[in-house]
Amino acid sequence: MAELTPSGTFNTRAIAKGLRPGLYAITDSQLLPGDRLLASVEAALRGGAVLVQYREKSAPQTERLKQAQDLAALCHNAHVPLIINDDPELARRCGAAGVHLGQSDGSLAAARRLLGEQAIIGATCHADLALASSADTDGADYLAFGRFFNSTTKPDAPIAEPSVLARARRFGKPVTAIGGITADNGEGLIRAGADLLAVVGGLFDGDVATIEERARRFTRLFASHHPLFSSSAHQES
Repeated sequence: MAELTPSGTFNTRAIAKGLRPGLYAITDSQLLPGDRLLASVEAALRGGAVLVQYREKSAPQTERLKQAQDLAALCHNAHVPLIINDDPELARRCGAAGVHLGQSDGSLAAARRLLGEQAIIGATCHADLALASSADTDGADYLAFGRFFNSTTKPDAPIAEPSVLARARRFGKPVTAIGGITADNGEGLIRAGADLLAVVGGLFDGDVATIEERARRFTRLFASHHPLFSSSAHQES
């Protein structure tokens, strides 16, 4: 596939790993108890989610593995990468596409050694370009910034200004925005430079029909406002 260059953030390596602009759906056990998890993620995928993250910090290990394996199969069938939050070993065991690491979740280099060069590794950078620079040097595949709005998932996270998204494009990696994002406030972040909008409550706080419609609204935002969406979205990896 030819390299996409208009925004400078999606290169051949990112595309080959299945990264593309759009909605990044992040699960939450408070919103999605086990009996709702798969159906809700499936609805997000039908609505156009291009990346899914399994985020579960409190369930027993066996339950987390089973849920992660089920999500990995679902996402594989949809040709959408599954990312595991904070846990490279779980990502390896369930066959996920990669892992997302916060600033206190271990080194990117160790995750890369465990998961291999083809894994997608994302890094939390808050609102700090110095953290982004370190993550870039350490081989992160995408850089995540936020929170941009009030967030019930991470209410104490530092506030980020949208201008950090444009400045982060210097690293040539897909740029992710997170924190209180909804279909009503996401447009400005895409215009500011976000390649991915990572959404928890703004997507999954509702029934299956609501989730699918919200995902479609996010997809329409990217179709209207991201320069690479028309040439990369919904293509099979």
